[in-house]
Amino acid sequence: MGTTFKIPDTLIQLMKQNPRVTVLAGAGISTESGIPTFRESLKNGWAPYKPGDLSSIRAFEKNPTLVWSWYKFRKEIIDRAIPSKSHIALAKLEENLSQFTLIAQNADGLNQKAGIHNVIEIHGNVHRARCIPEEKILSDWDANQIIPKCPTCGGFLRPDVVFFGEPIPNEELAMALKASRNCDVFFSIGTSGIIEPAATLAYEALRNGAKVVEINPAPTPLTVFASFYFAQKAEEVLPGIIEQCF
Repeated sequence: MGTTFKIPDTLIQLMKQNPRVTVLAGAGISTESGIPTFRESLKNGWAPYKPGDLSSIRAFEKNPTLVWSWYKFRKEIIDRAIPSKSHIALAKLEENLSQFTLIAQNADGLNQKAGIHNVIEIHGNVHRARCIPEEKILSDWDANQIIPKCPTCGGFLRPDVVFFGEPIPNEELAMALKASRNCDVFFSIGTSGIIEPAATLAYEALRNGAKVVEINPAPTPLTVFASFYFAQKAEEVLPGIIEQCF
């Protein structure tokens, strides 16, 4: 894979012991696939709007057409994207370990597209919709409708994502906490480490004795506590871990 730098021997030895691994993957991985961050996307004709204007309960209740137009725009970008080197490396990491969990902050589904199986989507998935009256999840609906309706009950649908100001669903949060508390190695990749409650997951791992590996070009509040810190993009580090550890 041609990594340009050496992974620390201590990390190599740790990974060769078949540890229980949990990964928190943020926007940094998706940007490697050409998917702009939420705020970067606002530059593409959406400059007059703020995130809360396009992705909040209040915004959806006020103007569901606008919110759906925004998510259809985002989904069109995502549909053209392919998994990055980081996604592929994480899929190979899962193949080489007995216990692996990926906690996805992104809602683009690229982790699964890369072949990763054990994924906890704490912010939902743009490829799904949720029936508001029945609270059921749909993966197939009439995308040509301006405001999509449930094919069975006729109720309005909303994107199956966590809007700004909404809590992470209890089930996903509980699974993420469990995976963080019961791992030997916790990877924090391409995430700022300031968005709660996802930001607490690395500290839950630390409190339970895990080694924390942070991969992010810029330092975050987590950096000083990390066992290993790589100030690089994920695509520059993860392939090297696979190459040198397995």
